[in-house]
Amino acid sequence: MTRVVLFGAPIAVVASLLFNSGGDGELPTSSPATKASVTASAQADPFAAADEEDRRALNARVAEMPPGLAEPKMREVAWKLLASAEGSTLDWRSQYGTIEDTGDGTGYNAGLVGFCSSTHDMLAFVESFTDDHPDSPLAPFVPALRKVDGSPSHEGLDPGFTAAWKQSAEDPAFRTAQDQVRLKQYFEPAVHLAKLDGLGTLGQYMYFDAMVLQGPGSEEDSFYGIRRAALAEADTVAEGGDETAYLDAFLDAARTVMKAKKNQQDTSRLDTAQRVFLEDGNLALELPLTWQMYGETFRIPA
Repeated sequence: MTRVVLFGAPIAVVASLLFNSGGDGELPTSSPATKASVTASAQADPFAAADEEDRRALNARVAEMPPGLAEPKMREVAWKLLASAEGSTLDWRSQYGTIEDTGDGTGYNAGLVGFCSSTHDMLAFVESFTDDHPDSPLAPFVPALRKVDGSPSHEGLDPGFTAAWKQSAEDPAFRTAQDQVRLKQYFEPAVHLAKLDGLGTLGQYMYFDAMVLQGPGSEEDSFYGIRRAALAEADTVAEGGDETAYLDAFLDAARTVMKAKKNQQDTSRLDTAQRVFLEDGNLALELPLTWQMYGETFRIPA
């Protein structure tokens, strides 16, 4: 598995997205934390650049579009595709309690979306969760997570942290919190933006996977940077472009970013999964799906 910085936004923005979202199917409305991030991402994310009224209008436009990846059956497909890339399994429900240090320099990697102890996202998640659940087995490790944030160190986390994470994963509230991160921080923003770009279900998944892997930041090696690089090569469908040509450019940009990172040299999630679907012309991600990940074959039946 490869792990990277997952939260490109400041911790305050992460907390805002998790716990102040605008309800099912909507992105968060304006807040001081959101406004603080607008300068960095205004040119990348129309939702971040919009005021509350405009954001509601964008959400209304998205709500009128076909559900695509947000349709319950297809959302389950998305969870399975992501789990194959993140955990080499289709059983995504088995991933809540996973935790390991893969030696890639990001410290402990854990959970559904690969929270990392060195890259802010694990700290933000655990802090937010333990604020609401002070009796969590993870609460005693918050000071240590703060100290190791930004480094691969385990100081203060060993022994006990991995056991505490696994114990916490037995708590339905902890699993629900992870579900909300996956949904509100990554899935909904990615799918909404893909729909505004005129992309079908495959393109929506490509955006989601890239946002999980590279983080929702505006830097060149984060999601919005990848999208900017793709836009420089091809127009989106909403701009009058060809969908296949644009998605091809997006995958090229995503692959360039992966290859530039020492811990992402295996580009299976692009080369033997998403690129295969694109070359097959399966823009709607119609089932059945067959793909390879890290040399292993996976299949989702019709």
